[in-house]
Amino acid sequence: MKYSYPHTLFIALFFSFLLSSQAQTVKDTTQVDTATSMPSKESIVDAKKDRLQTNPIQEYNDAYYILGRLNEGIGLPSSQYNLQTPQAALEHFIAYARNEEYEEAAYALNLNLLPSSISKEEAGILAEKFYFVLNQRIKIDWGDLPDRPDGQVDISTTTNQAVAGKPRRSIVFGEVNLENRTVVLRLQRIKYKDYGAFWMISSNTVENIEDLYKIYGPRKLDRAMPSWARIKIWDTPIWKPVGTILLIILSYFLGKGLLLLSRKLFLKSDKVWVNNISKRLSKPAGITFGILIFYILLNELISFTGPSATTLYAILLIIVISSITWLIMRLIDYLMVYVAENKIGDTNPEENSEARMMLTYISVARRLITFVVIIIGASIILSQFRSLEKLGISLLASAGVATVILGIAAQSTLGNIIAGIQIAITKPARIGDTVIINDDWGYVEDIRFTYMVVRTWDLRRLVVPLRFIVSNTFENWSMTSASQIRPITLYADYRIDVSKVRKKFKELLEQEEGWDKNHPPTVQVVDVTEKAIEIRALCSSKDASHTWDLHCELREKLVKYISELEDGAHLSKSRVTLQNNTRDKEN
Repeated sequence: MKYSYPHTLFIALFFSFLLSSQAQTVKDTTQVDTATSMPSKESIVDAKKDRLQTNPIQEYNDAYYILGRLNEGIGLPSSQYNLQTPQAALEHFIAYARNEEYEEAAYALNLNLLPSSISKEEAGILAEKFYFVLNQRIKIDWGDLPDRPDGQVDISTTTNQAVAGKPRRSIVFGEVNLENRTVVLRLQRIKYKDYGAFWMISSNTVENIEDLYKIYGPRKLDRAMPSWARIKIWDTPIWKPVGTILLIILSYFLGKGLLLLSRKLFLKSDKVWVNNISKRLSKPAGITFGILIFYILLNELISFTGPSATTLYAILLIIVISSITWLIMRLIDYLMVYVAENKIGDTNPEENSEARMMLTYISVARRLITFVVIIIGASIILSQFRSLEKLGISLLASAGVATVILGIAAQSTLGNIIAGIQIAITKPARIGDTVIINDDWGYVEDIRFTYMVVRTWDLRRLVVPLRFIVSNTFENWSMTSASQIRPITLYADYRIDVSKVRKKFKELLEQEEGWDKNHPPTVQVVDVTEKAIEIRALCSSKDASHTWDLHCELREKLVKYISELEDGAHLSKSRVTLQNNTRDKEN
């Protein structure tokens, strides 16, 4: 047996590889060369015998933090360094780190919370570690970093005059997830003794460098690669794209192997549900497994840096969460279908109202749960990115406008979703019910997420929005019972003996297997015209379809009986009386 393995995994991972290549080839001031030796993940601070220090902030000031000490181990930054603005301070750090002058870059770090015995060399190692993390996980928005000593953002006005505002002494330039918390990276304006105020990377940010480097530092292959493999092509170490391609191929075959193995094992089972798992879940499980393996191996073996590295890791995370969400959706869908096919009775007979009701519940629940899983997956994806959370907060701040726009755009869809829930609760129609909608007679074939499918007697399909069902009048012949009574209408002459017709109808009805005996044979004269009497006979059967067939059969036989009764003397007829007028002639 041949198994086809979808190309979804390969396409997704290859797209990630293209992004990784872009992350390596794009140049700017935040690029780092990992070809040189990198610091160990062993913490410098943990090795120090001195205890960590407290923050030496003294009196309060709106424009800056007043400190009682500053970087006792390495001394104050030289006056030649430009740390006067937030942008200048961060540029100082990145420019010197890019040139591998990490000890000079360390003068932009506030080391006040670390032991006072830290040397310039150790401070340089901290700067190198922080620079590596910045390149891998932080995309600095230089446009949001003020280039003014007071930390304000210049605002252009029509009068070309300065806009006064409150000075800022702390500015966020990035955020990184660290285990179960978020590390906020800040620049702070400080003042020490009689020196003028200047900006540095905050002491709380510096305190987290070691922990960040342990998680986001160089991977195993970053350190193990020989020097010949670090040859660059288009500013990219050659081993990284080659290693990424190999990981994609490995993950592809691992996913395909899981697919083939699961199908081979499950198809050997005698149980139907195990075979169904191999048919419906092995493919999404194989794709999800392959993507997950690639994500884990990439994080463990290869680290990417550069301006697009954060985008690469974000897209990889989205692909992983999306694939897991897809697998869960397929699992839920399989469970719902399995219950519907194996645990619910035959829904074709209309009298099996309990089975049809359960199938309706499952059909609506299947789509609602799928919708909830999608919402949860999207929420998990959004929760991984602080920038998207801020976007959500901004939208909530303008909730009035957003609600109006969303309400107008999604009014129909949301209305149908809510109508689906209402149908599941109030049960005006269930799967298998016989309904008449706009003079079309049919059966409820399926209840989808936003619409109902009705199969007409001539095999057409009516797609009816769920809002129509809860907002308009329609006939449901199966709502309380599938059994139905249909009239047979005949016209006969005034002189017919109705008792003979009644007797014949009872005889015919008792011979029919489709009669459910819930309603006795009934024949009545219900109307008269100037030409005939109207006779109505009532018959009943177990559902609408059988009742229709029964009533057509009996009508045919009754018409034959009346037409043959006394050679058709009692058929409906029009009478004309001819009167002969004679005139006496006078002789």
